[in-house]
Amino acid sequence: MKKIINTQNAPAPIGPYNQAVLSGNTLYTSGQIAINPKNGELVTNCIEDETKQVMENLKTVLTEAGMTFEHVVKTSIFVKNMNDFTKINTVYGSYFNADTAPARETVEVGNLPKFVNVEISMIAIK
Repeated sequence: MKKIINTQNAPAPIGPYNQAVLSGNTLYTSGQIAINPKNGELVTNCIEDETKQVMENLKTVLTEAGMTFEHVVKTSIFVKNMNDFTKINTVYGSYFNADTAPARETVEVGNLPKFVNVEISMIAIK
């Protein structure tokens, strides 16, 4: 069985998907971009703030599912410009304990939804 996870503390989906799906003890999040859920505006003034908003959106989805970043086992990071990797990685890394950080891949792509600079999805296990 799957359980749909949605919270008003993260941006509402902009298509036919949910913020996350819980299947057994495994949570699969949809990719999050830097939409501020309080006002619906994109945070794009700098890559650090954009990445922080993405991580905060993911944090609220994890919380809604009763999980934390410590439960995350895999992340996928999609970036518009690999030259932003170091800045993204610094913000991303602040949400994890280096000794227990998840596996991940980082992929440069041509475009992302709403032409943002970074999108991140996660898999977490309780």
